[in-house]
Amino acid sequence: MNFLRNYLDKQKPKFEKGGKLEKFHSVFTGFESFLFVPNQTTAGGAHIRDAVDLKRTMIMVVIALVPALLFGIYNVGYQHFNAIGALADTPFFQLFLYGLWKVLPIIVVSYVVGLGIEFAVAQMKGHEINEGFLVSGLLIPMIMPVEAPLWMVALSTAFAVIIGKEIFGGTGMNIWNPALLARAFFFFSYPSMISGDKVWIASETADAISQATPLAQMAQGQALSYSTADMFWGFIPGSIGETSTFCILIGAAILLLTSVASWRIMLSVFAGGLLLGWAFQSLTGVPAYDQLLMGGFAFGAVFMATDPVTSSQTNTGKYIYGFLIGAMAVIIRCINPGYPEGMMLAILLMNTFAPLIDWCVVQSNIKRRLKRAKAMV
Repeated sequence: MNFLRNYLDKQKPKFEKGGKLEKFHSVFTGFESFLFVPNQTTAGGAHIRDAVDLKRTMIMVVIALVPALLFGIYNVGYQHFNAIGALADTPFFQLFLYGLWKVLPIIVVSYVVGLGIEFAVAQMKGHEINEGFLVSGLLIPMIMPVEAPLWMVALSTAFAVIIGKEIFGGTGMNIWNPALLARAFFFFSYPSMISGDKVWIASETADAISQATPLAQMAQGQALSYSTADMFWGFIPGSIGETSTFCILIGAAILLLTSVASWRIMLSVFAGGLLLGWAFQSLTGVPAYDQLLMGGFAFGAVFMATDPVTSSQTNTGKYIYGFLIGAMAVIIRCINPGYPEGMMLAILLMNTFAPLIDWCVVQSNIKRRLKRAKAMV
């Protein structure tokens, strides 16, 4: 690493003011700060100093996503060979390599398009490159169907970065989760590809994609053809990274142990989903706990609802915010058959109302303190 550090130090003057490549200063600093922790500190004022910067926080989220991603890649191959009746004769590594061949191009397109826009905007504004897309660039492929055309993924990613982030001022200023905006754009623009009523299997065989998802079966009043164990471990068709609740919970443990995500939001999302699942159990015939395993519920609760930029900031607000997400996701699933998967809409809606929730919590605290102060006079 010393060789790399010395090389960057020699090249740095070319990108500073007066250097022949000064117009690419933001690109150089972006790569430099990605590889090494910046040695800059604040010049004045009172600040809390910590060794963990935004890039390192984002890297922890990426690490937490790895278990679900790796299983998702394997599951793509598993579902494909299971659909064509060749699962028993196919070794593990062939299943994984087939899934990697299908998933890797989607990840590459997401990062190339998203980072390309981030670099272009940073160059135009003369700002440093934001780190937020390190996570969004991986989240977007993981919530897409494996058969999504790459040009649709590219358009969805561009919409999320430009409309969801840059138009608001970049990372930390957006009011909606960018990855979910990409999925929402994909959902409403190309509903036949991601409606949620058909499974998504990487196969050219028409019969392989004719069956319904657990969510669609529930919406149609049919008995689930997938066991609770299969839904927990992830051996079901679905978006690339959303199928294995077990792997998602491993990611949740990483986020909680490193204090990156809020346990209040996670807990309240599952509590809201479980309570409403129990309330609708007689209507749907689906056990309440299965609501937490189907579709993108667990993935949304762990990786989407906990986004620190778009979620509630107050502790009380986090409980309210999370509970409403879980409850609304199940309500949408059970009442509106046109949207078999309600997690995306629930999180985006509560992203919109998160500031209002915090405002109400703060005002309530102010009124309570004023009332207590008057009583002491």
